[in-house]
Amino acid sequence: MPLALFALAVAAFGIGTTEFVIMGLLPEVSLDLGVSIPSAGLLITGYALGVVVGGPILAIATAKLPRKGLLLGMTLVFILGNMLCALAPDYTALMAARVITALCHGAFFGIGSVVAAGLVAPNKRAQAIALMFTGLTLANVLGVPLGTALGQYAGWRSTFWAVSAIGVIAVIAQMIWLPKAIPMQRGSLIGEFKVLGKTSVLLAMLMSALASVSLFSVFTYIAPILREVTGVSPHGVTMMLLLFGVGLTGGSMLGGKLADSRLLPGLIGMAVAVVLVTAAFSQTVHGVVPAAITLLVWGVVAFALCPILQLMIIDQASEAPNLGSTLNQSAFNLGNATGAWLGGVVVASGTDLAELPWTGAAVGMLTLLTACLYIHLQRRVQRRAPETANA
Repeated sequence: MPLALFALAVAAFGIGTTEFVIMGLLPEVSLDLGVSIPSAGLLITGYALGVVVGGPILAIATAKLPRKGLLLGMTLVFILGNMLCALAPDYTALMAARVITALCHGAFFGIGSVVAAGLVAPNKRAQAIALMFTGLTLANVLGVPLGTALGQYAGWRSTFWAVSAIGVIAVIAQMIWLPKAIPMQRGSLIGEFKVLGKTSVLLAMLMSALASVSLFSVFTYIAPILREVTGVSPHGVTMMLLLFGVGLTGGSMLGGKLADSRLLPGLIGMAVAVVLVTAAFSQTVHGVVPAAITLLVWGVVAFALCPILQLMIIDQASEAPNLGSTLNQSAFNLGNATGAWLGGVVVASGTDLAELPWTGAAVGMLTLLTACLYIHLQRRVQRRAPETANA
């Protein structure tokens, strides 16, 4: 794998850290800026909406710009956004800075995925995408815990300064290792939008959104689940989350290999596994060791879908791969926000925390059904192709 992929992974590590680390710093932010915890929590929602809305707009607006310069520019926006977060004098300024930071998130992962896939041989494309996304998974394993600890020790602003420094390292790595001339597809604005009318593209994005809803409807509340149901200490929760992060990293690499060799069987297999493992968590959550094993396996199967779905989008949106890939990131973040909301509704209804994984399993079943529909339609198109050629 070329070193350019590691440059993209470093940037992905920084972006992933800044997205999720705020969850561990809500008490510090709330106290320092004089806002409630729920209000501080909206900083997460604001970021997600920035990704959902800003990503596609940026992908379209920059469709004709050179890829290396564009990726460097988005990384610089990321650095600027984090510096503004560190300097924010009040809540409103911090929210604006978070949204600015989020603007580059979806487009960077979307366009970066297309660039990564183009840097390697055709049979290694998904593994290249997975390697880039390894930066995102490592952000959950290392970046978020370390960023949270730093923020608790030296103040929450220090975390954003540290993430800005990671962004500087990513810029230097991209300047050195990214090729000067990265091939790019020239297309029209109309062609970019036409891709949204393809059923295969819409179904792939729907699967990304549903897979994200399934994951975050449960994972958003993993700390209270582990503490109140499993009986894990606060320190133990951190270790459990690290274990889950290890699973995410392994799942990303597994998904890359499956996508390069057996794309559709891998899709079905991982979708089935998500349903079974999430449902099993409702039973294993009552014991520390069974819960730990389940979290590890859940991380693997849940994130194995990521490179599979990303490669599907790039292939199906071949007329506008950058927009399609970026929209897939928007779908994932929309699912993130929806999953957190859905899990909150279920918990607020009085459902026992131990039963919450059934919600994730139910949404996972919708992902599986959508995958089956996708494969059915793809096979029908393949059957019609020879008939059309003969006619």
